[in-house]
Amino acid sequence: MKRLAVISMFISPLALADTGYYLVSTYDVEHQLSVDFKYWNAHYRGRTVAAPEIGIGYGVTSRWYTEVYGKWIKLNGGAGQWVQTDWQNDFLLTQGQYDVDLALHTRVARARNSDDGYTLEWGPVLQTEYGRTQFNANLFFQRDVRVSQPATAAGTGPTTTALTYQLQVRHNWLPWLQPGVQAFGEVGKWNDWLPYRQQSHRAGPMVYGHRDIGQQEVKYEFAYLIGRNSARAAKSVTLRVQVLF
Repeated sequence: MKRLAVISMFISPLALADTGYYLVSTYDVEHQLSVDFKYWNAHYRGRTVAAPEIGIGYGVTSRWYTEVYGKWIKLNGGAGQWVQTDWQNDFLLTQGQYDVDLALHTRVARARNSDDGYTLEWGPVLQTEYGRTQFNANLFFQRDVRVSQPATAAGTGPTTTALTYQLQVRHNWLPWLQPGVQAFGEVGKWNDWLPYRQQSHRAGPMVYGHRDIGQQEVKYEFAYLIGRNSARAAKSVTLRVQVLF
């Protein structure tokens, strides 16, 4: 618990949200089971925080994807500590009949310590293509429902709904090599943004790919993000690998 308290001094609960580092996109994966491994780290001055995650996902229908995963936190290369369990559900509202596809993203995160409550996240997912280039833009609302934790500098708290965003431009060059750029950010309360210096914005190059290995498909994504995390200058590396059955 002492180690987690130290971590909280450097990263707010909002910044620990997985959607601050991994883009949510709209895909039909009906009846496909997946093992999903995610990892990100943030390098502050003299500090490194990392968060590995492991989950199981399933395409219930062509429009509904669900995933349950656990999250661990590691400080300065030390032993990882499990901090929360998340349940994500994404619902495709359109499937190609319009120029822009629309989905609804939802997530419920339950903290390891039940006294810390849980986090709700919801919002639209937008995706379109121009030629071989894909564009993504997502806006998510996040609300921490916590009994004992006051509002934080990142704009989160037991009575606050915060606004976050995700952006991506990706070129579908080769199936196994699709380069692009990603950006993520948190601006504070959805209807009363923080001053710019207190906001968090991260951006950088990314690469995505997928390959068939035997009867399984492997999807992978890597990004290097530079900017501000919880209003502190930081550099982050993110990695995601999915194995679909």
